[in-house]
Amino acid sequence: MKASIRTLIIEDEAPARLLLQHYLADMEAIDVIGECADGFTGLKAINDNKPDLVILDIQMPKLTGFELIELLDEDMPEIIFTTAYDQYAIKAFEMNAVDYLLKPFAKDRLKQAVDKVAERFRLKHAPDAAVKNMVNSMHDETTTLERIVVKSGHQIHVIPIDEMIQLEAQDDYVMIHTAEGRFMKKETMSYLEQHLPADQFIRIHRSHIVSIQHIKKMEQYGKENYVLILSNGSQVNVSKSRIKELKRELNF
Repeated sequence: MKASIRTLIIEDEAPARLLLQHYLADMEAIDVIGECADGFTGLKAINDNKPDLVILDIQMPKLTGFELIELLDEDMPEIIFTTAYDQYAIKAFEMNAVDYLLKPFAKDRLKQAVDKVAERFRLKHAPDAAVKNMVNSMHDETTTLERIVVKSGHQIHVIPIDEMIQLEAQDDYVMIHTAEGRFMKKETMSYLEQHLPADQFIRIHRSHIVSIQHIKKMEQYGKENYVLILSNGSQVNVSKSRIKELKRELNF
């Protein structure tokens, strides 16, 4: 078995961090290398320190555990989630064989999860793709987006949807235009079209989704061609197949 499993705690509540430290202190397989009170510092600590195991709270205010996983580089540590989530989420964990601790949990339950990780190291198994698969699956099941999290170099940007002016397809990525700048996100236009609020965003072209509140005017040029002028000064051509829907939406 691996001599010590380098472990990072990411949990926004101080009493919960203290309890985890207390529980883990008696577990010989574990070496706690640090603790983080939010997802931003947690993500940096994972990338800087490459822990073997992360004990990760899901429900953190600035950056959730799921958003953190989505932003991780390719090398995935083992993950034990801690959660007070509803039964739908618990079912997703169980279906993907991802270990989780349902708050409040006892020391024995934590030890079971740690023993499972230790056994994986003993058998020299690579970290399970099940974590990514589960997060991706729950990502797809999201009903309506409220924000989008983007990693740019060493910076993380949390972009509320009401700050988005335009979304533009860029190969396998989407360029998100805001008043503060432009941000690249690895995502599909079809996913965003389905999950952005339909009363706030409209797809006007195969490559463009725009915020309705940021449309300043629509101008016609030629016989059947239209262009939108947005609040940031951008001019975006409207696909002919979308003109009727857009006119209806704008009462044009």
